[in-house]
Amino acid sequence: MICFPNAKINLGLNVVSKRPDGYHNIETVFYPIPVKDALEIVHAEEQSFSQTGIQVDAPVEKNLVIKALNLLKTHYDIPALEIHLLKAIPFGAGLGGGSADAAFMLKLLNDFCKLNIQDDELEKTAATIGADCPFFIRNTPVFASGTGNIFEPVQLSLQGYYFCLIKPDVAVSTPEAYSLVTPTVPAISLKEIINKPVTEWKDWMINDFEKSVFSKYPVVGQIKESLYQTGAVYASMSGSGSSVFGLFKTPTQLKDKFTDCFVWEGQLP
Repeated sequence: MICFPNAKINLGLNVVSKRPDGYHNIETVFYPIPVKDALEIVHAEEQSFSQTGIQVDAPVEKNLVIKALNLLKTHYDIPALEIHLLKAIPFGAGLGGGSADAAFMLKLLNDFCKLNIQDDELEKTAATIGADCPFFIRNTPVFASGTGNIFEPVQLSLQGYYFCLIKPDVAVSTPEAYSLVTPTVPAISLKEIINKPVTEWKDWMINDFEKSVFSKYPVVGQIKESLYQTGAVYASMSGSGSSVFGLFKTPTQLKDKFTDCFVWEGQLP
């Protein structure tokens, strides 16, 4: 059985306050995008895991796919499986690729092994893996608050917009990104901003990480500016970086312009 874990982007990101536990409260909108990995499981004599595509520099036991498997194994009888992950979503990019793989593994095992676990329970399990992991269980746009773990469904569709995602060869440390941001409660909630026309988002929607990330890694800010110069109606860094996306009304052909970057272009479903 095979599935295709997809990435997400952050539409806006406000760092609202620092918590007593050292983490931060944020407000953002998670939106699924069709940049995908591939994950396959089949029955096997003994368990195995292989991975191709973009190489992940981590031991197998720390892979979130295996972590998801082991979590379900503590409560359910899971047979030996041959697991293969084709990694195409860039990591360290603010796209939630690892979280998507884990969440889709939970859903895949639920279907493959006929475990009949409801979405609410899958979300609780996913939450023990990572803050944004539960988002991928239902995989629909949400307003996220808390540490990015409290979800509120939103009515938002970007269907028909042309989408360009660019990831330079830059790794942004999330803890460092947070350390350079001064928490501030936004004057206008993202829940209000997303109800405005997309053409107005540029004037209202911000990502609090951009200032510090652009200062340390100017190439990321230059990519955003280039997207606007080529006609984006809205462009932003996703999460704490380093990927940048643009929404366009017409198709893009930017791969030749960013030959040293990961580039994905297509129309949003």
